[in-house]
Amino acid sequence: MTVTVPETRRPSRASRHEDREEQDAELLAALGHEQQLSRQFNMWSMLALAFTVLGTWSTLAQNLATGLRAGGPVSILWGLVLVTFCNLCVAVSLGELTSSMPTALGQAYWIFRLYNTPLGRFISYMCAWINTFGWWTLTASQTAFMTDFILAMKTMFDPDWAAAGYGWVEFLIYVGLTALLTFINIIACRKDRVLPWINNVVGVQFSVLFLAIAMALLISVGIKAHLAYQSGHFVFGTWINQTGWPSGVIWFTGLVQSAYGLTAFDACIHMVEELPSPSKTGPKVIWLSVAIGSLTGFIFMMVCLFCVQDLDALANADLPFIELCLETMGLTGAAVLLALFIINGVGQNISIMTTASRLTWGFARDGGLPFDRYLAVVSTYWSVPVRSLWAQGILIAFIGILYLFANTVLEAILSVSTIALTISYALPIAVLLYVGRDKLVPGPFTLGRWGYAANVVSLIYCSITTVFFFFPSDPNPAPADMNWAIAVFGVMLVIAVAFWFIQGRRSYLKTEQSLLRSVMSQEAEAGVVPLPLPSDDPVERVKSV
Repeated sequence: MTVTVPETRRPSRASRHEDREEQDAELLAALGHEQQLSRQFNMWSMLALAFTVLGTWSTLAQNLATGLRAGGPVSILWGLVLVTFCNLCVAVSLGELTSSMPTALGQAYWIFRLYNTPLGRFISYMCAWINTFGWWTLTASQTAFMTDFILAMKTMFDPDWAAAGYGWVEFLIYVGLTALLTFINIIACRKDRVLPWINNVVGVQFSVLFLAIAMALLISVGIKAHLAYQSGHFVFGTWINQTGWPSGVIWFTGLVQSAYGLTAFDACIHMVEELPSPSKTGPKVIWLSVAIGSLTGFIFMMVCLFCVQDLDALANADLPFIELCLETMGLTGAAVLLALFIINGVGQNISIMTTASRLTWGFARDGGLPFDRYLAVVSTYWSVPVRSLWAQGILIAFIGILYLFANTVLEAILSVSTIALTISYALPIAVLLYVGRDKLVPGPFTLGRWGYAANVVSLIYCSITTVFFFFPSDPNPAPADMNWAIAVFGVMLVIAVAFWFIQGRRSYLKTEQSLLRSVMSQEAEAGVVPLPLPSDDPVERVKSV
């Protein structure tokens, strides 16, 4: 007797895609949120975004003078190796938390879930403000860098152009760039594939530009008789201290340059609701972006150090990377590469603003920002949180007003981004160690027995670098040379605490209401009259989902 076995068919690609989307939406719902954004990215487009946001080699080039004065080549190269190891520990620590709880609010949400007490909710709220403030100032910082480079292009050909120093000229370019970036971020989400495509293009361009500039520097020095490469001893073994601080202090302050080039790897965390299979893919993108960024940064800094000609001119230049290009390639070659650098820098800024807007939206969605219900709306036409984007853009543009009368304050605000982001990384790791790693429900990516060591290294690194981020460049600075970042950060904390008492303690992360708030915002946009929210009584206990 012949038994006929029914043929089993493998699920189609479309069916598997639908199942994955359903699983991702269910996971997000378990965290108290509705799937509102399209999961339009894949691993490679998200890695391109994370790599360009990190922008390690270009960031290190922009801050080359800082490293040369504070430790020299030893600090630049070997400091980067140390910072890479520590940041990989931070990256995998945050990746483990992302795998467990993939949500746009990221670090702040994890604190709330791990330490669900009134104090834990307050710490979570402060972390959310610190993280959001860090991304706002990072966006402003990159925009300011591009403003400086655009004006430098003009002064390269016209050194006597006085308008380059006028605050209103800088302000207009800065605001124009901010408006352009905001507009691109809105229209790029009209079709699902456009924003990932832009990030892929920027990522490829960023990689090609890395190779092009590195090769141009090496070839220019090699073929010009009046130029010469620095020795291997200079590149790998020279210690320079032009700051007045003791060498022990300089070793730590010199790490600031490397740390600045390896900060903002939480980009994927805040974009994770637009990534399929976020618990698996998100952690991989986070640590890969740090590894690739560090490798390209080390190679590029090594090339720059071999090609340095006038060390003093470079160390004292306002824009040392431009000075290096002029020394080695001449005016025409430097101008061409600088133009490409600016174009790519604007592309990087698109990705930075995208990430910042998702965090702004996530914070509003969870009741943390003023006008949260208004800002939490995701436009059904543009498929993007348009209101959060415009609100963020206006706030960043307002920072540019300081070009007109307070450059010192502006520089302090722009420099505080690294401090804020580093603290936002340390807080959830510290809470995890405090409550015990056994309290973390593991996701697909887990550190296992290595978790405690990675967490401890991360916390020590973040604590030490945060302290030295606040140090001035020399021990006896004039008021104009002071590091006012600590004052700016203090003002931000005061603002955050004030909003906690005004609104946050009643509305922030009332988890049972998060999904309702999202639905109500969407219904309000569609013209449906929403039902009232449940009581926001601050005495009401917040339950875990």
